[in-house]
Amino acid sequence: MAVNKMEKMTIIAASEREEAILQAIQGMQAIEIKDFFHSSVDSSYIEKNFASTLLTEDDSQKKRFQTMLTDIQDSLTFIERFSENSSKKKPLKRQVRTLISLEESFDDKKISGYLKEIAELKRELARIDSTRKELLTKEKWLARWQYLDIVPQKNSFENTDIILGSISSANHALFLADIESLSSVYVEEIYHSQNHVYYSLVYLKSQLAEVAKITERYSFNEFNYPYDMLPKEAYQQNKEQLALLVEQEKHLKNSLSSYRAHLEELYLAEEMTYAYIHREEAKKHLLNTTYFFIMQGWIPVDEKRELTTALQDALPKDEVYITFDQPTDMEIQTDIPVKLKNNSLVAPFEMLTEMYSLPKYDEIDPTPIMTPFYMVFFGMMVADIGYGLIMLFGALFALKLLVLPRGMKRFADFFLILSFPTIIWGFIYGSFFGVALPKVLFGLQLPFPILSTTEDVNTILILSVIFGFIQLLTGLMVNGIELTKRKRYLDSISESFAWQGLLVGILIIVLGMLIFSNDGLVTAGIVVAVISALSIVIVPIIQTKSKVKGLAKGLYGLYGLTGYIGDLVSYTRLMALGISGGSIAAAFNMLVEFMPPIARFTVGILLIIALHALNLFLSLLSAYVHGARLQYVEFFGKFYAGGGRAFKPLKTEEKYMNIEKKSKVKE
Repeated sequence: MAVNKMEKMTIIAASEREEAILQAIQGMQAIEIKDFFHSSVDSSYIEKNFASTLLTEDDSQKKRFQTMLTDIQDSLTFIERFSENSSKKKPLKRQVRTLISLEESFDDKKISGYLKEIAELKRELARIDSTRKELLTKEKWLARWQYLDIVPQKNSFENTDIILGSISSANHALFLADIESLSSVYVEEIYHSQNHVYYSLVYLKSQLAEVAKITERYSFNEFNYPYDMLPKEAYQQNKEQLALLVEQEKHLKNSLSSYRAHLEELYLAEEMTYAYIHREEAKKHLLNTTYFFIMQGWIPVDEKRELTTALQDALPKDEVYITFDQPTDMEIQTDIPVKLKNNSLVAPFEMLTEMYSLPKYDEIDPTPIMTPFYMVFFGMMVADIGYGLIMLFGALFALKLLVLPRGMKRFADFFLILSFPTIIWGFIYGSFFGVALPKVLFGLQLPFPILSTTEDVNTILILSVIFGFIQLLTGLMVNGIELTKRKRYLDSISESFAWQGLLVGILIIVLGMLIFSNDGLVTAGIVVAVISALSIVIVPIIQTKSKVKGLAKGLYGLYGLTGYIGDLVSYTRLMALGISGGSIAAAFNMLVEFMPPIARFTVGILLIIALHALNLFLSLLSAYVHGARLQYVEFFGKFYAGGGRAFKPLKTEEKYMNIEKKSKVKE
């Protein structure tokens, strides 16, 4: 398979049909809307003849939906955080639905009503919270003065006055001594905290200046008593108000809990609101007039029939005009998006290509070529039957019993496929959770391990390099074929076929000298290598006007042989990671075996599970990362450039559900 072929779609219909057509297209999730005014179509005719009917952009609907989305999300957070019985919360189970069924279940007025009621509850709870903070502050203050047995406002007479206040506890002894030196002044300590002492002072008004002088000297913090009742009474009244607030809050939270029954409606409303926002954003790319609109977009060729069917279901056939055009050379170079199309075995590996860079529209998709190599390399680096079985059953469980988001489903498919080479290499290495497979079972001689990670290290090392050598030759071959297709024949020789010949020649020489001890084989290898090396040097001389520059370019190109040696060395990580993962697993098993029997079958069970889980995680992470690195650096660099723009269809957010076409969903 390869890059999905695209065509340019143009739709013209009456303005009142715009929403229905956009809904049908969004439900397909397979069409990217183009900006009409940046397309290659000549719009001067429309601008000349329909200038008076062209509509300006109106984003009022988009703003309304964005406001609604914010309110829904705030309401969901508020319900989940503050309503009672949060332990009974049942999360929304992910679903598979069509956009039409989702839209039919969306009741704008009903949701708006919920949001207003929840917002009122939110405001009321905020008021209660604010009032509680004020009352708690008052309670703390009154607790200090509750032993004051008079009301200052009611106990001020013609010749006497009362002041209340506090001083630092470090100065209270000196303060009392100075105050008591004044005759006719009554001092009462009301409250003594760690840092402050609170007093009430009763004095003659004629002594005001003397009292003020002392209070100023000791930074007496004076304040006015605000109540017309005793502090004890005010304190009790404050406590009653707090208790009343607790009851009110409980009542509000019980009311809020009733909205848990509507959580699913709010989740679905959030999903639908996202869909409306994306749809409103798409309208900015259309040409809209009072009477009609024009829409352009990119559509995969194999989706054309689906689009026709969807439009026929949405509105009468004679009310929409649709045409499909092949992309121009300019559009292929600058505008057309890229969507990969591969079978179910290869498709999960597309994410590796996407992480690197999508191919250009007219470039080869490297995913199908890369997939078998990645599978072999990944299996070789994890290489354990037990770990492979965990991957297999874990992925199957997730895929069969859960509705996964598309990205997670692709990951599950990815590891499901990779579990098989992991198991196969586990048999080759004879490893089951780090335990060696038996050599004899029921009297039968078993061939395991086929390759021992302790005795056949050199063999595994050589095998790793052989796999790398095959992948390098494959990359060069693909490059040569692609250059030939573009009629760059000389480039295909100097950049591909000659390098293949050089590497194969060197291989023949090594085999002739070290394996077969055959001079004829060595001579044949030297001839192939020399001819290939001369081709690498000569072709740039032919292509360049300045022969000296061509020679220098050719010699510099030949120097690239050192890079190929480095590439081959990189593949030795296949051996290193495979052996290290198995050795770590065996070491964990040995650690538990050394424990006493009682500990081994209690704590040891938990320990071995935890340790193997850690080793599995590290092995998978290492194999994933290093496997990808070998593809990106050593393989893709031989033939692949990338730089394509990702296909971005008009779709939904799919936050809580997977939206599928009607043909794929059983309502």
